[in-house]
Amino acid sequence: MRWGILSTAQVNARIVAAIRAAGDEVVAVASRDAARAGAYAQEWGIERAYGSYDDLLGDPRVDAVYVPLPDALHCEWSVRALAAGRHVLCEKPLAQRGEDAEAMFDAAEQAGCVLMEGLMYRHHPQTRELEQLVADGAVGRLLSVRAWFTVELGDPANIRLRPELGGGALWGIGCYCVSSARLFAGEPERVYGERVDGDTGVDVGFHGVMPFPGDVVAQVETGLARPAAHRLEVVGTDGALVVDDPWYCRAGPNAYELQMRHFAAVVRGEEETLLGRDDAVGQARALEALYASADRGEPVALTPPTPSPAR
Repeated sequence: MRWGILSTAQVNARIVAAIRAAGDEVVAVASRDAARAGAYAQEWGIERAYGSYDDLLGDPRVDAVYVPLPDALHCEWSVRALAAGRHVLCEKPLAQRGEDAEAMFDAAEQAGCVLMEGLMYRHHPQTRELEQLVADGAVGRLLSVRAWFTVELGDPANIRLRPELGGGALWGIGCYCVSSARLFAGEPERVYGERVDGDTGVDVGFHGVMPFPGDVVAQVETGLARPAAHRLEVVGTDGALVVDDPWYCRAGPNAYELQMRHFAAVVRGEEETLLGRDDAVGQARALEALYASADRGEPVALTPPTPSPAR
């Protein structure tokens, strides 16, 4: 598979390495600055560089596109890439609203292309084993999920702190906590959110409580101005499972490479997608509701999702 990358974002380093380790090619990169794209292409040994995202999407030699743009641009440029007939792997969070996630998958179906959200931890054996342990009753009946993910950003110009680009702790990194809670407990019935905003107006701290069916309750905590912490606890009637590196998954195989191998296999029709429409829409709806709850100062109920028909 021949990949194009929209932007020269820092996370690209992991993706470029993962694509190549999976046996595929990165053939093009685009930036809004042609000089920057050219320098990046030279640094990473990429054949073609473009000074606009549209120019890359017009390259017939590109099969798939990776979208690591700021969160507020994910929907627009994923839809554009899909309309151009390119398969799309979009960084998390796929969308900031449930209806945007639906529109993105509608565009993918119309184009006959694959769209997937870039939650790389879901592809790692550590996550698969944890999921299986819980399903097999290792902790007894599930009672709660607790997830923390905090970092301390030193650069005030970081895009995670810019509201016009969709910055904020919950969208930027707290989405991993929400995804993990949903992985074990399903879809929340309602959510409660409390946010702490920084100088730029984005949430630099977010606390969420998410009740699920069966009296399961998840607690999530995330922040951009706190000492780094990554922790996941799955608690049941008979015990608890605790993971100190639940999302980076540094031990064992590379999660990014596993993600790229899976994506390519889905495109070839060899595997069913791990992260399809239902999961992505559920994730976007939960994040949207948490922010709505924090803004309104009251809990927000979520209607049970309607599973998409077999496709």
